[in-house]
Amino acid sequence: MINFIIRKIVGSKNQREIKRMMPVVRRINELEEQYRSLSDDDLRRMTAEWKTRISVIEDYKEQQNALNDVLPEAFAVVKNTARRLCGRTITVVDHPIEWQMVHFDSQLIGGMVLHSGRIAEMATGEGKTLVATLPLYLNALAGRGAHLVTVNDYLARRDAEWVGEIYRFLGLTVGIIQHDQTPDVRRAQYACDITYGTNSEFGFDYLRDNGMATSRAQQVQRGHYFAIVDEVDSILIDEARTPLIISGPATVSTHQYDRFKPLVEQLVRKQSILCTRLVTEVKELLEKGDEEQAGRALFKVKLGEPRNKGLLRMMEEPEMRRLLDRAELSFYQDTRKDELVALKEELFYTIEERQHEADLTEKGRSFMNPGDPDAFVLPDLINEFTDIDLNASLSDKDKVEAKAERQKHFDGQAERIHNISQLLKAYCLYEKDVEYVVEENKVMIVDQFTGRKMPGRRWSDGLHQAVEAKEGVQIDRETQTLATITIQNYFRLYEKLSGMTGTAETEANEFHDIYGLDVVVIPTNRPVARKDANDRIYKTRREKYNAVIAEIQKRHAAQQPVLVGTASVESSELLSRMLKRDKIPHNVLNAKFHLQEAEIVSRAGQPGTVTISTNMAGRGTDIKLGPGVQELGGLHVIGTERHESRRIDRQLRGRCARQGDPGSSQFFVSFEDDLMRNFGAADRMTKIMERFGMEEGEELEHPWLNKSVETAQKRVEQRNYMIRKRTLEFDDVMNQQRGVIYGYRNEAIETDNPRAMIFEVIDEIVPRKVEEMLQPGEEGESDYDGLIQWVNMTLPLGLKKEAAQFETRSVEENGQFLVGKIKSAYELKAGHEQPEALKMLERYILLNAIDRLWQEHLYAMDGLREGVYLRAYGQKDPLVEYKGEAYKMFVELMDRIRGEVLTNLFRSTTNLASFEDFLNNLRQNLSGGESPDGDQGPTVASTTIHTPGQGELKIELPKRRELPKVGRNDPCPCGSGKKYKACCGRKA
Repeated sequence: MINFIIRKIVGSKNQREIKRMMPVVRRINELEEQYRSLSDDDLRRMTAEWKTRISVIEDYKEQQNALNDVLPEAFAVVKNTARRLCGRTITVVDHPIEWQMVHFDSQLIGGMVLHSGRIAEMATGEGKTLVATLPLYLNALAGRGAHLVTVNDYLARRDAEWVGEIYRFLGLTVGIIQHDQTPDVRRAQYACDITYGTNSEFGFDYLRDNGMATSRAQQVQRGHYFAIVDEVDSILIDEARTPLIISGPATVSTHQYDRFKPLVEQLVRKQSILCTRLVTEVKELLEKGDEEQAGRALFKVKLGEPRNKGLLRMMEEPEMRRLLDRAELSFYQDTRKDELVALKEELFYTIEERQHEADLTEKGRSFMNPGDPDAFVLPDLINEFTDIDLNASLSDKDKVEAKAERQKHFDGQAERIHNISQLLKAYCLYEKDVEYVVEENKVMIVDQFTGRKMPGRRWSDGLHQAVEAKEGVQIDRETQTLATITIQNYFRLYEKLSGMTGTAETEANEFHDIYGLDVVVIPTNRPVARKDANDRIYKTRREKYNAVIAEIQKRHAAQQPVLVGTASVESSELLSRMLKRDKIPHNVLNAKFHLQEAEIVSRAGQPGTVTISTNMAGRGTDIKLGPGVQELGGLHVIGTERHESRRIDRQLRGRCARQGDPGSSQFFVSFEDDLMRNFGAADRMTKIMERFGMEEGEELEHPWLNKSVETAQKRVEQRNYMIRKRTLEFDDVMNQQRGVIYGYRNEAIETDNPRAMIFEVIDEIVPRKVEEMLQPGEEGESDYDGLIQWVNMTLPLGLKKEAAQFETRSVEENGQFLVGKIKSAYELKAGHEQPEALKMLERYILLNAIDRLWQEHLYAMDGLREGVYLRAYGQKDPLVEYKGEAYKMFVELMDRIRGEVLTNLFRSTTNLASFEDFLNNLRQNLSGGESPDGDQGPTVASTTIHTPGQGELKIELPKRRELPKVGRNDPCPCGSGKKYKACCGRKA
């Protein structure tokens, strides 16, 4: 009550913020009025002067202060330019458009919010595209590039060609990033003052620049200074669930999806028949008055096939719902745990829709592998390896072979279990035309929030291959990750980030917690005239869809345009068939027809037009009312079901009533909708329906019911937010490692002296290796022979134990001795290289080591992340365990990168012909006298020479005598006591 009174007196935080900006708005308008007397060249001259002065400021804070100082003048210049363009015809996406836009006061406020690095929530039709011109122009004066990020290539091109006319008029350059551009074209676009593009294009360019480019000339981006994200909720929340991944084909593909597909199909068919029979039994049991057994059977059907048509029809009856609820509550009591397990074992598998899981029961496993009770049990490798080690009858070689055989058996078993599990999910949980569509013999994911197809995206962990097998399309080879980043971590690279959308307030906490972005709700230019009716709630989908068609018929007969929003492609096509049956002309916009998105939506406000659209509803495209439509009540929006997120429902409502136009919206809901079934709203509704004594075909409509649905939505939103937050916590670990690797990689690309970086590796690796080998062991002796062996395996120094005289120096002195030898040998090699190509070779040595081992590390990290969740069963926090293991793996990765650089240092050349002189010197080193113990110094018999662009050449180096052949499992000849494959064989 006190807070309410305070808000009434001083206003809310949002209202106070708007009030604070109003004096600046008035100042902008005063300046704009003055600028009307200036010439076009005067405005361009002002722009050039500001850019010259501000772009040379290096300190970020000082530069921001300078931009803030000129904000009123800069915004006034942009507004005055928009006024000067009025009446001009501009070609936008090959269509002529007459310019008719000048900034409103609300748009000036929105521009200030964006410049300050916050999110501006502006209702649909308030002109967000024009709002962005203000902060983009202002921040482009810093000379570091300003980016506008949008949801698709069409909108990026449209906006750059349309409002880009303002920038071009004032002498600034405008770039557009499109998916089919070459690197040279992209580099030119990024070099512009202002660049438009999609989130995925910006993100993939970042990955290519930092994870694949081998020279500065191949990189296209020039930093991350300022970005405005259009439809910020869609990009930073909805699409952020799927990371951006650049992948290549895996070296080995072992999937067996096509092999197990027929068995899984039979299994699903058997379960469906079983559940249908159970539904029939329920009716018979109720006729006998056995409600307990009937409830048990209903619960079993819900576990085995929650979308069974017979079950859904029964759930239309309140008495049946109560019967199922009573049985479910009873079985989940602690005292009936054993009975619940036994009940599940009567099915072939169980489905948990909320967790998106499907698990085989023992009955299902027996069907898949009759006669083999251990077919779905992973062997205990630790115990098996221990038994092998303790078996005295086996030789060392036999033990190694036995372990390899058990490991192979384990891998095959795990792969088979995994393939069957993913196939079961594909059949039970992933519906065609809901979660995905099939086009051109490919499975394409459909984003559940926007309804848009997501080309290039694939489900991970083999799920995509399982869906491909289910649909009978080509099963693409499994992929290996080459570079990856989440949307969240990409956009956190920007020094200043802002966004705009019509729906951000409900996700304000997430924007603040993850991105540090506050949301400011901008008042509309004109009062909103939309009428939002209460939801109409029905028992069944059939009743709901019939009511939707009747409503469309009524509105269409009066020539009022109707936009119908659906949650899936399947729903939109069902409604389309029903409208065709009733001979009502209409347009369909879903993931199958996304190319016509803007055109279809732009016509949705014409008299008598009926448009069916999935949730994306043409975001970014205005729906302007046709002649006479205002008198009919404007555009009417129908939602065919409530989405999990209130934000998506608000987006759909916001498609009508732009700029003070009339409009109306209403949602039609049934108890069979996923939200109602899975998150508890249907239970409360059932009791209300009973209280009112509703019959089939009747509907409920009351504000209380809207609140009940919204309560369920809030629970789902909170759950989804926690999932996204947890995912980000895991990815933050990877992000820190990515930052180190990409920083090291860019240093190698940008340095003018890559040899200094190589020598740093030598200075770090060699002394540490010397210390490791020469520190006295358990018997108090230093491993001089092992050190000689390592040096000659890794480097062509041809050291002999007698000549090295390690015993005469301290450990530290020996390290410096070897460092000097290696650097001297490299300087000798460098003298025989092509001077103009040597830097490129040295850079290649560094980048080749980083890239190859980083890709292996990504694969290992994927495996760690998948397996670490099992540690929760041991009462350990998977995130803490993941951080600890990831750190150890990263330390090892950096050591391996340095070792790889050292190993390849003398195995690479700029030209094979020029390498001959160096080989002569190398042969002289390798032909020295014997060491005191009679062993030959260097054991290297050959080396592989890498030449960038010229392939590889294996060079045979002469030795005075042949070494005895050593098996991989034999003791290592260096005397370390280890097997050869685990010692010098691995290093070789």
